[in-house]
Amino acid sequence: MIISDTVESLGVATDSKVKQLLKKYERAKSVRKNWVDLFEECYEYALPQRESFYQESAGQRRDEKIFDETAVVGVQEFASRLQSGMVPNFARWADFMAGSEVPEEERDSVNSELESVTEYVFEVLQQSNFAQEVHESFLDLAVGTGVLLCDEGDAINPIRFSAIPLPHVTLDVGADDNIDHIYRERHIRGSEITIAYPRAKLPAKVSEESSRNPDDKRKILEVVYRDYSKMNVMAHMYCVIDMRTKEKIIEERYEGIGSCPIIAYRWSKASGEIYGRGPLINALSAIKTTNLTVELILENAQMAISGIYQMEDDGIINPDSISLLPGTVIPKSAGSAGLQPINSAGRFDVADLVLGDMRNNIKRALYNDMLGDPNRTPATATEVAERMADLSRRIGSSFGRLQAELVQPVLQRVVYILKKQGRIEIPTLNGRQVKIRSVSPLSQAQANQDITSVNRFLELVGARFGPEIVNVLINSEETAAYLAKKFGVPDFLIRDLEERQQIIQFAQQLQQQQMQMQQQGQMMNGQTQQ
Repeated sequence: MIISDTVESLGVATDSKVKQLLKKYERAKSVRKNWVDLFEECYEYALPQRESFYQESAGQRRDEKIFDETAVVGVQEFASRLQSGMVPNFARWADFMAGSEVPEEERDSVNSELESVTEYVFEVLQQSNFAQEVHESFLDLAVGTGVLLCDEGDAINPIRFSAIPLPHVTLDVGADDNIDHIYRERHIRGSEITIAYPRAKLPAKVSEESSRNPDDKRKILEVVYRDYSKMNVMAHMYCVIDMRTKEKIIEERYEGIGSCPIIAYRWSKASGEIYGRGPLINALSAIKTTNLTVELILENAQMAISGIYQMEDDGIINPDSISLLPGTVIPKSAGSAGLQPINSAGRFDVADLVLGDMRNNIKRALYNDMLGDPNRTPATATEVAERMADLSRRIGSSFGRLQAELVQPVLQRVVYILKKQGRIEIPTLNGRQVKIRSVSPLSQAQANQDITSVNRFLELVGARFGPEIVNVLINSEETAAYLAKKFGVPDFLIRDLEERQQIIQFAQQLQQQQMQMQQQGQMMNGQTQQ
């Protein structure tokens, strides 16, 4: 069954619906309060340029607690490394393929048609701002949760992405423990509401206040939640509420797979929790220890440079007026010892040892310990593949979650928008009609493990029983097709089933002709000898 993609405008909702949504929102905010202090610490020590959870003026410095930049640089490397591994720029990191419901004899032709769709989808993605915005979202993912908006663009760029800062977002889950309510807070000038929301139907009070004070910013709440009113139908409600008047200015219903405009995804999740836990949370203790150690080292260095002194209180030397500068003359009484330096008790070697261990812990937590020495010769293709395979093994569970909560929803959303705009024709991406196969570098690294297993098996059987047994045991054609799939070879490079059967039939006929010719030659030789 193909689920149709529809959009229904429902107009201004009743007050009861508004009250119900706001009640759920306040309940979700009370749960988020338990996370705010933890998230804020991560941002302060590793992402000071990101927006705070607390009210701060624009441009305010937030790096007062940072004395060591290991975490700050490490988060940037984490986001870049994850992006290059999962959704690399200017590369195709997924394929659309025929699903399980497509008959075997039709899959080759369907895959051939889907190949052109895949090419167009990734052409649109590469022309959009996806690469920039997903990198910003991956920075929030280092804390635990990333949020990405995917909406319609214009005639030139049909898809528009926006990384929503985590402080603006509140999440809630449903009975299946999946995120089914996403709340986003915005502050928009009254004159810009209709620009931000062209389909908005402003209530009289909102329109009047916006006209009277066009530069006055109003608090707007966007709500996206799953609609369960129809069984076996994927649908979402999209609501926009003016928080000053508690009136809804938009309510729309989107139906179809990929209908949710906001994608929230998590690095890992503890049972019973809503928000994700990222590598920064795991490294937070080491980050704070490192910053404290560097701070103490700097204080110790200052003492070593300027010195600490003791003196006799002889009534001549005034400690408040002493300036320890070159050429300074300090008076003292006869027989007085004057200023006496005190040796610092700090040991830089011990501090450096602790600091080195903590920095290594931070790099390991952020998966930056595999980047190698930047001063070395550039890594070979084999070394890069090995590092990617190591990364794939270390983030195995998180990789699976990101596939389910980010990669597939992004592609489903893009296809949903392009179908709505009439740019492509494709069955539903439900895994049965059309499925998504990841071909990213991290996916290839995991697939290489299967390839290695097949190769080891073939080598073992060949060495133990001989190549003849391998030829008898293994279906060469199917094995080659399996390896091509694991290597991510595009389907259009592989001959379809009909062509392969024709070639096999032709080869069999040619072999039979050669055997007949040999037999005829042998018979003629026998007659000649007689």
